[in-house]
Amino acid sequence: MLAVSNISLRYGKRILFEDVNLKFTPGNCYGLIGANGAGKSTFLKILSGEIDPSTGQVIVNPGDRMSVLKQNHFEFDDVGVLHTVMVGNSKLWKIMEEKDALYAKEDFNEADGVRAADLEEQFAEMDGWNAESNAANLLSGLGVKEDPHHKLMRDINGTEKVRVLLAQALFGNPDILLLDEPTNDLDVETISWLENFLADFENTVIVVSHDRHFLDAVCTHVADIDFGKIQLFTGNYTFWYESSQLALRQRSDQNKKAEDKRKELQDFIERFSANASKSRQATSRKKLLEKLVIEDIKASTRKYPGIIFKPERDCGDQILQVEHLEKFSPEGAAFFTDVSFILNKGDKVAILSRDHLAINAFFDIITGEASADKGTVAWGSTITYSYLPVDNSPFFKGEDNLIDWLRQFSKDKDETYIRGFLGRMLFSGEETLKMSNVLSGGEKVRCMISRMMLTNANCLIINEPTSHLDMESITAFNNALKDWKHVALFSSHDHEFVQTSANRIIELTPSGILDKRVSYDEYITDENIKLQREKMYGDSVFSS
Repeated sequence: MLAVSNISLRYGKRILFEDVNLKFTPGNCYGLIGANGAGKSTFLKILSGEIDPSTGQVIVNPGDRMSVLKQNHFEFDDVGVLHTVMVGNSKLWKIMEEKDALYAKEDFNEADGVRAADLEEQFAEMDGWNAESNAANLLSGLGVKEDPHHKLMRDINGTEKVRVLLAQALFGNPDILLLDEPTNDLDVETISWLENFLADFENTVIVVSHDRHFLDAVCTHVADIDFGKIQLFTGNYTFWYESSQLALRQRSDQNKKAEDKRKELQDFIERFSANASKSRQATSRKKLLEKLVIEDIKASTRKYPGIIFKPERDCGDQILQVEHLEKFSPEGAAFFTDVSFILNKGDKVAILSRDHLAINAFFDIITGEASADKGTVAWGSTITYSYLPVDNSPFFKGEDNLIDWLRQFSKDKDETYIRGFLGRMLFSGEETLKMSNVLSGGEKVRCMISRMMLTNANCLIINEPTSHLDMESITAFNNALKDWKHVALFSSHDHEFVQTSANRIIELTPSGILDKRVSYDEYITDENIKLQREKMYGDSVFSS
């Protein structure tokens, strides 16, 4: 059991939390959500003891072991990969170190023998003899093949390090598991493995993630940081979001009778309870939702951007034709070859690749920002496109305020008109006078979305739109693309974003493309498509 009592955290006059009292119980997974800067990672650091609160205390049952996903990728550079995983069970690791030190003594005496026997007993009770094989199995499940297992951490790549540190957090069945953005740098197969692992995990999990699909798959509860408080809600992220939006609409409807509101909310709870059967967390979540009372559902105070794309004209019949496109890296490796396809009306295409540089190169080529090594790109005469690149730094080198920055992209220079588009992306009042070259990553993306809306284009080209955005902006962007009736080409690591927006999947590989008119979930689960992917890449990368 993990609890916090009267936790507050203040930095000068700024209050992150005030008088937080919560209890986290075994068998549940809590998704910690909140706007950027609300203090999600900070709260995890308070729970782990890394930082002290201004007031209050963290209460952990005596003997319970807490495990935390490490964010310092260089902390274990001089340690072997398997040993790094086993360090995750600190008690077992200390026993192993003391045992090895005793056996290495030249003057091993009777007292040492007694101590060694005691350590051996503890070691056996903690399943120490299987520790190395258990660590190896964890690594394999997370997509780290056997060869790196025997290397030092400094000798493996960044993606492998992320997975090793995740295996370290999961190792040894901790009583309390704290995970801060665990899906970063994981592919869809590994995320699925982690979802299944956490769904079967019987102890307490608290996780911070911007991946809504992941939160929906693993969470039984949501812990919402809002206005200096942290409130617990039953259900996963989608239930929290849709119920809070329903409660918000009801609050604004002054004419609706109280009984009608209650019935609408009750119907909503019952519908979600029924749908919970589709999840790995089905049984526990369904029971929790059925116990939920109407008063537990509250409107969120979150503000969501108003993202609405309106094309100036519809697309004609000729949209985009790509023929035999090829691009190679500066070292001569193929990003993609023989890429040919025709874009049709209503196509919303998710562009995939194992190599994100291939996707960047593809988008730069079709938008004229770069040249192909071979092949042609032909846009229809009726098409105007708006491009959101993954690297927006070239757009923010000047010292304009946000109004003047956005004005340069608009035919209408009227300040009220410009402020309207900034306001949709939650820039208002004095915020619109910020200098564009001092914005955060999330603020820059929101400015770029304002620019996209201004263009009134009929084709959207979007490269990793969810990077740097908070959950509210991701949700708003996702809803905007779902409602978009024209054509779009986009890439995203956000599972929910791709699944709910794309009606066609194109994957770029060094030996050609896969082009399927299926949903994302169908694409990644269809066995025939899996075999085709393996063949295109020339290995069994998806078998782990």
